[in-house]
Amino acid sequence: MRRRATIAAVVIALGVSGAAAYQLATPPAQQAAHWREIAWPFPRDGWPVGRAFRCDGACAGAELYVRAKRGFCNCDRGVADDDEVDRVADVDLISPRFAPLAPGEEVAIAQLRGRARRYHLGHSDGAAIGIAVSRQCDLFVAAAQGRGDASAVQHAAINFLETQEMKAWLMAALDGR
Repeated sequence: MRRRATIAAVVIALGVSGAAAYQLATPPAQQAAHWREIAWPFPRDGWPVGRAFRCDGACAGAELYVRAKRGFCNCDRGVADDDEVDRVADVDLISPRFAPLAPGEEVAIAQLRGRARRYHLGHSDGAAIGIAVSRQCDLFVAAAQGRGDASAVQHAAINFLETQEMKAWLMAALDGR
């Protein structure tokens, strides 16, 4: 009899703790983004091939493309306006029919300053982000695309670019290593 009572108490305790864990678990929409590297999907052009990533988790299906463009920036002003972001950020590789959603905003990544801008792609549910930051005469550009809210894609992409691994790669790429 005592054994049955002990087993019943354990089952109840596990059930209660399991229910509590389920209720306290982070909802899927709030889970952290996890980016994994994929092959560079674009044909060769005048710039070195960059790195490409696909997001699993909160920004599932979003893709991010990054690369350095050395010697391509206004050495005095850096990335000063939205027209420059439109021209250099590689969003045209994703879709030639991109259209700005709003004016861009200033951003900083790994001590580089520049601008980010959100775009609508040629299809109804696609959003893209163009990011261009500079150091002296060199650019680091990133383009991200995903379904749904452009600000969520931008937030996830910038958070990933701010990781130690990506900041180290970014600086090495700008230094030609």
